[in-house]
Amino acid sequence: MEDKEFIFESPLSAQQQAWRTKHPDWISDHFYMGEFMYSAVAVERGLENTPTPEVRKAIRNLVKNLLEPLRRYAGCSEGMHISSGYRCEELNRLVGGVKNSQHLTGEAVDIYTLDNCYLFNALQRSGLNFDQVIYYRRRNFIHLSLKLKGKNRRQVIIK
Repeated sequence: MEDKEFIFESPLSAQQQAWRTKHPDWISDHFYMGEFMYSAVAVERGLENTPTPEVRKAIRNLVKNLLEPLRRYAGCSEGMHISSGYRCEELNRLVGGVKNSQHLTGEAVDIYTLDNCYLFNALQRSGLNFDQVIYYRRRNFIHLSLKLKGKNRRQVIIK
């Protein structure tokens, strides 16, 4: 596969930075807590899908040490979009998640981009630390996880 030319977005303007400071939901330049909490299934079922402070800490770790660096490395100017982030136990059960899912602890996220295959390969080349990357080719998304505590396995799976 050919390497893509890296595209770096311009930094946020002063006006954008001022807006972000007034909205503490933002974790980084490209990710905010609300997108980790949102679930259509949770909304439909009236579930409260609000993470605890410890889970929020794990989500911030995931963003700071994996998602943002990977986004920069891979040059994802079109973005990395979250299809599933944090899940409370009931939501995890309803969507068919495994009982020990890292989504329950804020250590995992399912994402998609315009080129999932490229992102999957870029992560492996990047040298970034991660626990798991699972590329679901038919369902067209990538599961990424990073432990808050303990050793990451750097497990690569293609389904």
